[in-house]
Amino acid sequence: MYLFLYLLTLNPLPMTYNIQYAENQSRLELLLRSIFGFIYILIPHGFVLFFFGLWSAILSFVSWFSILFTGRYPESFFEFQVNLIRWQARLNARVFNLADGYPAFGIVNTDPVIQVEIPYPTSLSRGLLLVKLFFGWLYVLVPHGFVLFFLFMGVGIASVIGWFIILFTGSLPRNFHDFIVGYLRWSQRVNNYMTNLTDEYPPFSLD
Repeated sequence: MYLFLYLLTLNPLPMTYNIQYAENQSRLELLLRSIFGFIYILIPHGFVLFFFGLWSAILSFVSWFSILFTGRYPESFFEFQVNLIRWQARLNARVFNLADGYPAFGIVNTDPVIQVEIPYPTSLSRGLLLVKLFFGWLYVLVPHGFVLFFLFMGVGIASVIGWFIILFTGSLPRNFHDFIVGYLRWSQRVNNYMTNLTDEYPPFSLD
């Protein structure tokens, strides 16, 4: 019991996940994304990301055993996962109308409005690795999933209302932006923890 509590209090460097707030947004791009985005954004990115996601799953599987036997996540595997998360963040920024411009393809590409940093852990707990495997659904996925479900509904409502606000004013309200980014950040922290990119338990927070 004491070991379990200790593992939950491990506190590596935190993740950074930010999407720069756009003071002005293009109404034309908003309409193009809404009408044709499925064709020129979601289909090509989704197709490529499907295969990258399969490779990511394989690397996660191999990394699990690496952590179990060495206490380390292979650094090259880790860098691939972080770059894939950045790609997904670029896509999410456009899907949720948080940023204009076309999301760049590729693992190594960058985006001036996206900042995603996940510090590489020099060591990871083997004990916590096993705790996640057997009990992660109970102490992570159930409580976080419950809250994130309702937050996602709120994000959906904010996105619909925000769409009309952008159309008529040319910008998304800052509190709408922060709420949607906070949801994405929270979801990513849960994913990082459950995929063993960090030993830091995801806080219940949008910040």
